[in-house]
Amino acid sequence: MRALIIAPTRELAEQINESFLMLGRQTRLKSITVYGGVGINPQIERLKRGVEIVVACPGRLLDHISQGTVDLSHLEVLVLDEADRMFDMGFLPDIRRILAQLPPRRQTLLFSATMPPDIRVLANEVLTDPATVQAGTIAPPVTVSHALYPVPQHLKTALLLELLRHLDTESVLIFTRTKHRAKRLGEQLDKSGYTAASLQGNLSQNRRQAALDGFRDGSFQILVATDIAARGIDVSQISHVINYDIPDTPEAYIHRIGRTGRAARSGDAFTMVSDEDSIMVRTIEKKLETTLERRTLEGFDYTIPAPNKDQEFARPPRQPQQRKKQPAAKLAAPEASPQNPDRQKRTSAQQKNAHGRPLPASAPASRHPKRAPRAR
Repeated sequence: MRALIIAPTRELAEQINESFLMLGRQTRLKSITVYGGVGINPQIERLKRGVEIVVACPGRLLDHISQGTVDLSHLEVLVLDEADRMFDMGFLPDIRRILAQLPPRRQTLLFSATMPPDIRVLANEVLTDPATVQAGTIAPPVTVSHALYPVPQHLKTALLLELLRHLDTESVLIFTRTKHRAKRLGEQLDKSGYTAASLQGNLSQNRRQAALDGFRDGSFQILVATDIAARGIDVSQISHVINYDIPDTPEAYIHRIGRTGRAARSGDAFTMVSDEDSIMVRTIEKKLETTLERRTLEGFDYTIPAPNKDQEFARPPRQPQQRKKQPAAKLAAPEASPQNPDRQKRTSAQQKNAHGRPLPASAPASRHPKRAPRAR
């Protein structure tokens, strides 16, 4: 192996490998993706046949290292892609374990959309006298227009459906905070007549790839995703990004809306906000150094009261399981033996309660009967 590229997600690893296959078609260089969620044995077989380039996610790469199925002793180039995202996902300890297995003489490249202090520390550890190349500043594209839609939490889905009626829904990317909400919202949009799919971590790799491919080729009008799709996913035709849930950081907001307004195209980024999001809204506006426009949708009823119990994203109740009735165990009195002739008598005596009364036939004898109260 000559080059190792480490990426935070399976989708990004596949995208990088596709670029290698296309650009290196005439080079005879062999590449492979290595990530979890799929069988490890096919990966082992391909590694045994020999490859020059491996694009890997940290967890599965460590599995191969521990099993001795990957040889890193001749590595020439290491690439850490989306380093800040890997740090956010908790991969930094895994990265350090991988670095300990690599030869010290190599070329190392680190790509990161942001440079928080922990990433700077990592860069100083793995890079020697590095050259820094910064492309632009950490700001949203100028081709994207922003707007906030204040709305109560229980009316978000209704507002989203009404908003989509007024939009050209050729290619819309919707972000939610949780995997469960992404799944349920995708199902609701599909029932409302839109061709929609969800992209979230609970899906198998084949279903995740099918959702992404369908969104790329236009089979799906709408893709509902968690932040797993916010980085590195190259879909250039997205016309609208809608934040169903506001992101947790200003950087995440910038990366989300950066999915639209690409390739000199204009795009729109809408964010639904409720009262509890006011602090994050001010933080985002401070980061952008501007005040975001507040909009209301004409004709939408914002006064509908909240239900007593929010059932919109409640998990379906589990079906009760029928337990098999166990036959009642019968108490068999032990037989007296020549060696212990009094055993039968002791066993019969134990079939009485603490007050000396016989126990019912259906009640088992207590192994440790309580003593009768002493007479005062």
